[in-house]
Amino acid sequence: MAISADTSEESRGLCERAGLTFPILSDDKTETIRHYDLLLPGSGEKGRDISGAAEFLLDSSGTVRWRKMAEGSSEQFLEAAKKLN
Repeated sequence: MAISADTSEESRGLCERAGLTFPILSDDKTETIRHYDLLLPGSGEKGRDISGAAEFLLDSSGTVRWRKMAEGSSEQFLEAAKKLN
């Protein structure tokens, strides 16, 4: 799943254009983005607030067990996931 500060319509368009096979949560009020401390105020087009790129691994209780504040490799993510079991 991805989270975006875009509207639902913008997120749907991105999924279609990019051929994404996973959902994008539209967080245009940036509530979830703020919760994960990813807000980049005024950094988007026309001064819009946007989210920084990050990856998270949550356990079954929703606790963040791994966090990478830039686009990392899938190998790093899978290595962290294996440590949960």
